[in-house]
Amino acid sequence: MRAAKLKELGGRKKGFVAAVLLAFYLVLSGGGRAEAMHIMEGFLPLSWAVFWWAVTLPFLAAGFYAIRKTVSVRPQAKMLLGLAGAFAFVLSALKIPSVTGSCSHPTGVGLGAVLFGPAAMSVLGCIVLLFQALLLAHGGISTLGANTFSMAVAGPFVAYAVYRCALKVRAPLWVGIFLAAFLGDLATYTVTSCQLALAFPDPSAGVTASFFKFSGIFALTQVPLALAEGLLTVLIFNYLLAYNGQQLEEMAVIPPGACAAKRG
Repeated sequence: MRAAKLKELGGRKKGFVAAVLLAFYLVLSGGGRAEAMHIMEGFLPLSWAVFWWAVTLPFLAAGFYAIRKTVSVRPQAKMLLGLAGAFAFVLSALKIPSVTGSCSHPTGVGLGAVLFGPAAMSVLGCIVLLFQALLLAHGGISTLGANTFSMAVAGPFVAYAVYRCALKVRAPLWVGIFLAAFLGDLATYTVTSCQLALAFPDPSAGVTASFFKFSGIFALTQVPLALAEGLLTVLIFNYLLAYNGQQLEEMAVIPPGACAAKRG
């Protein structure tokens, strides 16, 4: 019985490692210029760039407080924080060409939002976006406020709300995780389309027409990417549940007894 259990855990570990290696391979081999969820440097007018920085800063302040509180209460959570940030970095660095000639990418923020809440993920997401702007020319510094709001504020808040609602209706854990990652990804894509529409309204039809124009550019590729992100997030969460289930219960990420039920 014990040997079978160890074999099962070993298989899960191999699946987790394979998924991580695949993601890193796609990051390193992906080419092209990313112009989807990450708004490129200098693309937004200065007034809108400053506006989104002003909107985002309060969330970052709340995020720093949330992370400091979490680490002070549970120092062992530092590794999970690092994992959440690394997961978001790898997924959001993927550059997938779309049928329109531009690019789309996953976000990876749903996992961190579920584990630590949306406030903490705003800081982790901002750090991810900063490194991508500096190291990968993916996004920009002037547009960092706008990109942070769409990917690290709006996306995580939607993901967290969806997951908590799923827990309240007692949906299976994997369903809540999948929907959180899937809808968090689509929320980011929707907010970015709104940001671009506000900055560049259609001369004749206004902001609404511009929104549908920008959102339509990536719709064909973003939906399947969001589905893939949801499935990958479920895989990673199941790995955490197998090896860190007790910690997840202590952090109130999963209901009491959910870890034992999963093993059973």
